[in-house]
Amino acid sequence: MTPVTRQKVLGLYRKIFRIAKKWQSASGQIEETIKEKEYIKNEAKTLFQKNKNVTDPKLIKQCIEECEARIEIGLHYNIPYPRPIHLPPMGLAHKQGRTLRHQEKLRKISKPIYLKSHDEVS
Repeated sequence: MTPVTRQKVLGLYRKIFRIAKKWQSASGQIEETIKEKEYIKNEAKTLFQKNKNVTDPKLIKQCIEECEARIEIGLHYNIPYPRPIHLPPMGLAHKQGRTLRHQEKLRKISKPIYLKSHDEVS
């Protein structure tokens, strides 16, 4: 990892914890605010810990973009959790064969960047 990339990653990590420190839940309830602050901190620790050994520059860039996207979405909607995506069910595909593989590939490609790591951790 280059020094510039390292600085960017550490800056994002600090930014997340600053956001968590100031976080207020949408409902304004103290219990919910505390719960959401803990979620933000735990999610950041888990994902950064999981990706600490990543060395591929493309994968590092993808993780940074995902982090920035989740921060922006969380601040915009005032929700710390990743926003769900509504993809059509795979009920039209056969249980095996090319059609199923094609639909699985399309679902994987169409998943937004901010949900790539969420399914792996949750």
